[in-house]
Order: sequence, then structure tokens, then C-alpha cells
Amino acid sequence: MKTPIRIAAAAFLVLSVAYYLWHGLTSDDFLPWVGWQMGLPIAALTIVPIVLAFTGDSIMSALTGNNSSEFRHGLIGLGTVESVRNTGVSLNEQPQVRIDFRVEGVDGKTFPAYAKMIVPFTELALLRTGVVLPVRYLPDRPGRVEIDLSGNSAAAQDAMNQAMIRKGITTEAKLNIARNGILAQAVVRALSVPGEIRDGHPRLDLTLIVTRPDGSNFEARTEKFLPPAQVGLVQIGRVVQVHYLPQNEQDLVISLPVDTGA
Repeated sequence: MKTPIRIAAAAFLVLSVAYYLWHGLTSDDFLPWVGWQMGLPIAALTIVPIVLAFTGDSIMSALTGNNSSEFRHGLIGLGTVESVRNTGVSLNEQPQVRIDFRVEGVDGKTFPAYAKMIVPFTELALLRTGVVLPVRYLPDRPGRVEIDLSGNSAAAQDAMNQAMIRKGITTEAKLNIARNGILAQAVVRALSVPGEIRDGHPRLDLTLIVTRPDGSNFEARTEKFLPPAQVGLVQIGRVVQVHYLPQNEQDLVISLPVDTGA
């Protein structure tokens, strides 16, 4: 969509200037360079920058709520925000920002990239350093990305799951329990920190008292690697959600809110 519009604007500029020059050089008028024809290149020089600005990917995404056609079917990676700065462009008094990321692709490799996006003032505070967001990228041009606007939370969650498996933070078996196990509540009875760290996530060994759906209880032990910001959610006495397999109640996983902060 944006390419035909930009081509039409460029053609209008070229034809306007060409006609103005042709008229000035060939006309027998007393003032061949002065007249209505002056308005054509002036209008073109006014319209073309506006068209280029409003057909930029970030502007189009803000207007449509979708990723640009170039990135709509790109691969989903995980982008960790490294910096955010204003570009000086705005749409309806909402600023466009440039977000610099460190992106982890589907193959586990990381690379630097940036995205430009129109962000409401009320959401700017959410784009802090260390926040992890799903992004769309093109393997042959990894330097620029777009924040995923597809609304496909399953695809974004899968990308995050695969990244955690690669880092040893979880396993496919644990993810299967989370998907298919019985949901229950548990109280943290004991907690110890053996000192192991994976990708900045300390290991916590937990003893839980789990309440079955019928109201009866059982004790279980599990380990979990958590970002430091979530350690407070599993302190002794806290109530947490768990999933477990009825055929092996000791094989359970803790379900905590997804933390996208540092």
C-alpha cells in the first residue's frame, strides 16, 4: 500500500517540476515563470514530505493497528529494550520513539536491532530498559524490527518458552505439565537458595502444600529459576498457583505472572 502511494507522490513532484520548467522555457508570455503553474511544484514540495512521513511504517502501524506488510509474516523473536528516545515525530500529539533492542531470534542467536513506534504518553513508562517484548524480524535484514502487533499471544508465548528451554530455565516436560496438568493452589512452606544461577535467574528450591480440587492436601517439592523481581512472589506463606499431574503429584510446576522486566 505505501509503495504505490509514495510512487504517486514522487511522480506528481517530477511532473509538476517538469511542467513548470517546460512552460517557463517555451511560453511566449511576458512573465512565463509567474502564474498558476508556480503552484504545482510548491504544492508537490508540500505534499511529498507529508506523504513520506505518513506512509512510514510506524505511522501506518499506528493508524491501522497492524504490523507493516513487510514484517507481518516475519519471524517472532524476543527483544530486550536497551534504550528509548524520541525521534521528534508525532501523530495526534503522540510521540514516535526509537527503541533499541537486543533481540534473541528463533535460533537462539542474539543481534542488535531497533524499531520506531508511535507510543501514547500513558504507555511510555512501560518501555523501560530490560523490558522484554515480542518482535517481528526478517532474517536477511535483522537490523530493524517491529514490535509484534498481531495479538497472537500463543506465538509470543511459544517464542518465550523456547528461549527459556535453550537457557535451561525450564523443560518441555514442565511446559507440558503447565498446559495439561490440574490447576490448584499451594502455600509455600519452605524455601532455600542453593546458589545456582542461569541467565540471571537464581534457582529456588521450594516445599509446597498443595490443595487438591476435592479439598485434600499433599506436600511436594520443586525447583524454579526466577528473575530477581519475582523472587518475592514465592516467599514462605505466599499462595501460588500450580499445575500437577494426578498420576505423579510430585511432578508439578508453579505458574506465576509473566515478568517482562529486568
